[in-house]
Amino acid sequence: MVLKKEAFFFVVVVLFCLAISLLAYSWRPTDPLTLTIRLLALNGYIAVAIAAIITPFIKEITLYLKKPFTKVHHYFAAAGLLLITLHPIAVFIRFMDPNVFLPEFENLYVFFFFGGIIALLLIYVGVGAVLLRRKFMTFWRPFHMLTYLALFIGVIHANLRGIDFGNIYIQAVFDTLFGLALLTLVLKRVQFYRIKQRARRYKQAQANSGSK
Repeated sequence: MVLKKEAFFFVVVVLFCLAISLLAYSWRPTDPLTLTIRLLALNGYIAVAIAAIITPFIKEITLYLKKPFTKVHHYFAAAGLLLITLHPIAVFIRFMDPNVFLPEFENLYVFFFFGGIIALLLIYVGVGAVLLRRKFMTFWRPFHMLTYLALFIGVIHANLRGIDFGNIYIQAVFDTLFGLALLTLVLKRVQFYRIKQRARRYKQAQANSGSK
């Protein structure tokens, strides 16, 4: 039963990615390399967004899949990191221009238009923070949360430059994914606030009982 639930969960995600990929291909067929560039970006963003969206649902994911939440979270994060890393590499192969790996700061529009590489670097920082969290237990979390900034820059970059964002349905899906990620960030903050409040009340109750 557990394996069936896990298979169902990941099959739904894979089918969603396939549906987006087929929609992108049918909307604007291109040569294989250009199509690869497009699909790497689309599916990489989906994976990273899902990794962010599920973070407030640690208990639900763990109970449903009977698997540590961090493993599921890291599956999506690793898949997304791989795909979006291959995206600029494929662009470089397509145009043989090393500038694809360099950010641009001429103005705000140019920054976001070429902002994909900045988003990628921020995700690397976020992933690196997780790997070093045992050494920097106090400071790792703010760096890990840069992933949300990466999602923001990434979706703006895609809206400005992405071929597939000329399709209103694809644009709506990815803008919604970012919106959901933002909502779950707020939900996660609320959860942390409630945990701190309960901990504070517990300490206060312990202090009051100890003083009697």
